[in-house]
Amino acid sequence: MSKSALYKTIVHIIFLLVAFPLAAQKVKEPKPFSTEWTKPYQPFRIVGNLYYVGSYDLASYLITTKQGNILINTGLASSAKQIKKNIEVLGFKLGDTKILLTTQAHYDHLGAMADIKKITGSAFMVDEGDLPAVTDGGSSDYALGGNGSTFKPIKPDRLLHNGDTIQLGGAQLIMLHHPGHTKGSCSFLLTVKDEQKSYRVLIANMPTIVTEKKFLDISSYSTIAKDYEYTLQAMKTISFDIWLASHASQFEMHNKHKPSDGYNPAAFIDHGGYIKALDNLQKQYVDHLRK
Repeated sequence: MSKSALYKTIVHIIFLLVAFPLAAQKVKEPKPFSTEWTKPYQPFRIVGNLYYVGSYDLASYLITTKQGNILINTGLASSAKQIKKNIEVLGFKLGDTKILLTTQAHYDHLGAMADIKKITGSAFMVDEGDLPAVTDGGSSDYALGGNGSTFKPIKPDRLLHNGDTIQLGGAQLIMLHHPGHTKGSCSFLLTVKDEQKSYRVLIANMPTIVTEKKFLDISSYSTIAKDYEYTLQAMKTISFDIWLASHASQFEMHNKHKPSDGYNPAAFIDHGGYIKALDNLQKQYVDHLRK
């Protein structure tokens, strides 16, 4: 075997070891930060073919098309049944899911991802920055890792990069790389239509700071400060009509929508609230740097 062939073989073996963790790896999901993470919430149509199917606070989004559906985020490990029920209440089927996406590689958004992927046979796509975390179940995460996996490891079917497009049955999502919260945190931008008009929708991963450590002390993520700075600036330049987030509380969903409300996309038109939220996160970032 030539040196070149030997090198390629070694690289391939290393990739397999990284990308396909041992099935016997123990998973220990942390306790929910809040009861609102597991509290059921009535699913509803947000706008056009975009629906909310998550819990009271852990946001999961369903995008329906004639060629199958896209599911973004799956909440905790126990959320699979709840998401399935919510999808069925809306008149759809979990089995019609073709693409799985996430806004960040943390257990509160990926807890049920591996199980739903197995049930549906969907293609799981993730920002390349979160590849190590999704394949080791979050054990390598700089903030929440270190004590083993916090969710079942997942094999990605496609790695996404800033500006990449995800397409299915007429739906087209643009992935925006917004690192900091995790190395591969990301947002999604898409256009949806209802019976009246078109809306540009941003499903934002807000760059909250999840570590008490000084940025300079996080050796496993040496670019974290620069990544937060980049994300905070990049997110301020996005043009949209409606914005949503990884947590319902982050975009004040419960003030904008009540289960008894009818279809009302206008309730989510809130650019001022988005900028205010980013300004608050900017302040937190500056305060953290002063440590």
